[in-house]
Amino acid sequence: MDLYTKNAFQCSVITTRNYSTSFSLGIRLLSKRYRLPIHGIYGFVRFADEIVDTFHDYNKSELLQHFREETYKAIKDKISTNPILHSFQWTVNKYSIQRSVIDAFLDSMEMDLKHQIHNNKTFKTYVYGSAEAVGLMCLSVFTDGDSTEYDRLKSPARKLGEAFQKVNFLRDIKDDFEERQRAYFPKLDPSSFNDEHKSTIEQDIATDFKVAYGGIKALNKESRLGVYLAYSYYQKLFRKISRTKAKNIMQCRYRISNTYKLALLVQSYIKFKINLI
Repeated sequence: MDLYTKNAFQCSVITTRNYSTSFSLGIRLLSKRYRLPIHGIYGFVRFADEIVDTFHDYNKSELLQHFREETYKAIKDKISTNPILHSFQWTVNKYSIQRSVIDAFLDSMEMDLKHQIHNNKTFKTYVYGSAEAVGLMCLSVFTDGDSTEYDRLKSPARKLGEAFQKVNFLRDIKDDFEERQRAYFPKLDPSSFNDEHKSTIEQDIATDFKVAYGGIKALNKESRLGVYLAYSYYQKLFRKISRTKAKNIMQCRYRISNTYKLALLVQSYIKFKINLI
């Protein structure tokens, strides 16, 4: 079983590397004991997201329902023949990740199959499940099952996930609208997106980042640098988007180059070493 579990986690590692350079680098800066569990969470999240965003020629609803059922079965049985679910169940059982946050995440994935236009209520529900809940899964790992520490850091962990997701929404507003017919931000018609709308959204994101940063500084040293690096990537992307006009967001997708990501990695490492974070 040790070999099978090791192999399962390697599948999650490969999934992370293939889909996200940013998170791959961030995970490498975590303490070694945290890396595989966080890969296990990412692999699970990525596969669910692929079902709703990519599998257009298949019955997404049936596939997601099957994935949900297999997830819970894997957690209950403590084994799965699906290596992504096997590594996820190992992480869930090892770190006592709450069933409620897993439910919330999968519910949000299901919302992507049904909700194209969001109001305030559905937006908050979606962001909690798709992003904040993922942050709470990771927090369970970083706090090693310490419920007091988990409760202390729960709010900033949620805000960090919320900030990341809102930056993603802002970056992808064009693709979400044109390719998926989705509009995440409430009361916002992407076809008439303007600088005033953009500014309002950015003020909200800036507040989320501010709260999240306090939580990052309160993390243990074994997890702080990796989380701070992911925070730095998204802060840089957010600043890049903030400096452009709304019309430009609707014309191209902004990103951070791999070269600049490496530069941010070095900067983050130096700050960490001299106790600036």
